[in-house]
Amino acid sequence: MGKKIAFIPKEYFAVVAVLLAIMMSVLDGTIMNIALPTLAQEFDVTPSTAIWVVNAYQLVITMTLLSFAALGDIHGYRKVFLVGISIFVVSSLACALSSSFWMLTASRIAQGFGAACVMSVNTALIRLIYPPHVLGRGMGVNAMVVAVSAAAGPSIAGSILSLASWHWLFVINIPIGLTAFIIGYRLLPHNPVSDVVRRFDKVGALANALTFGLLIYTLEGFAHAESRKFIALQLVLLAIIGTYFIRRQLRETTPILPVDLLKIPIFSLSIGTSVTSFTAQMLTMISLPFFMQNILGYSAVQIGLLLTPWPLATILTAPLAGRLVERVHPGLLGGIGMGVFAIGVLSLYLLPAHPAEWDIIWRMALCGMGHGLFQTPNNVTIVSSAPKSRSGGASGMLGTARLLGQTLGATLVALLFRLFPAGQRSQACLLLAIAFAVGAGIVSCVRMTQASPAGRRQ
Repeated sequence: MGKKIAFIPKEYFAVVAVLLAIMMSVLDGTIMNIALPTLAQEFDVTPSTAIWVVNAYQLVITMTLLSFAALGDIHGYRKVFLVGISIFVVSSLACALSSSFWMLTASRIAQGFGAACVMSVNTALIRLIYPPHVLGRGMGVNAMVVAVSAAAGPSIAGSILSLASWHWLFVINIPIGLTAFIIGYRLLPHNPVSDVVRRFDKVGALANALTFGLLIYTLEGFAHAESRKFIALQLVLLAIIGTYFIRRQLRETTPILPVDLLKIPIFSLSIGTSVTSFTAQMLTMISLPFFMQNILGYSAVQIGLLLTPWPLATILTAPLAGRLVERVHPGLLGGIGMGVFAIGVLSLYLLPAHPAEWDIIWRMALCGMGHGLFQTPNNVTIVSSAPKSRSGGASGMLGTARLLGQTLGATLVALLFRLFPAGQRSQACLLLAIAFAVGAGIVSCVRMTQASPAGRRQ
């Protein structure tokens, strides 16, 4: 008979705090998109200016995620998590009370700092809560919550705006955040005691923020055809500051950019596959609505419904993959997942000229199944291949890889939309997404040459 694994209720409740916080952080990355026209009208700003309410939030997270992960390794993941929740709740209140566009933008920047704290340590905390041999189950639930939150943002925003003003988009964070803080304060575990004395590299943190900020801003500028001289200047600054940052990190014993962890083959391979998989995902998900609206003639509401099978399929497969990784090598699971995803995208590329709704629905579900089957084993591998004392660095790198992949995917969509005529844009994006997915699948299979860290007792 198999050995029964029993969890005490306390562990479940500790996970609830982490999941509530990550749900809130991910939701606020997408929930504002649908409110941008309303904000532009109310504050009398241009649509391109209004987008900064979204961009400022995402940019701050990308620039500070690794620094907060390093602070988690030094001062404790629990402490960074609780500080992040506190900042997020207070800044959400400030957003709700904003009387000008610039006050709202400043409050969103503060919100980004809070979200970065949460995202930087959420998987590190899950690793502390779950025993190593069932870590995949916790990561599966985490992946499911992220998928649901990302997909549900526009729907939740639409429902709130149909009943109340945009201020309530932020008010809903307050009770959720307070609940997560109370549960986390009472039940979240502390870091294991370490004999290693660490210090926080403040200069490295500044260089990290500038490097990632310049990288994202340069990609955005390139995609939107900004001044070539300005982009060239950004590239020079990126090269100088980035080189200094990496050389400084190579000298550190516990660096902010976890170059020590990147020396672990299965860790670096998993980070690479994470970046490429999210690039493929964004190439597909951003380009498809344009294809559905401009070529197939669907309305915005119909497009939202037709996209829904993707996250629903991820919700079903992510927890299943979390259990499978206890028995099957994550490299094989990831390779199969990316293979299924590539087939799903190829089937979308080969859609008939006048498809029925069902023709789109099963293809979207196939993409979601493939990505869910890949993502959970990949996340488990990233977190569990790092020493437990470096779980924060691994958690931060996991989040950074996701954000970089999403940014690269969005940039490539904008670039391809400029290069190709209207009737071929989405098809070009889908073909490139297939190439990225196949590449991620091949690299994932290469990981099978390394021993699986998933499920081992640490």
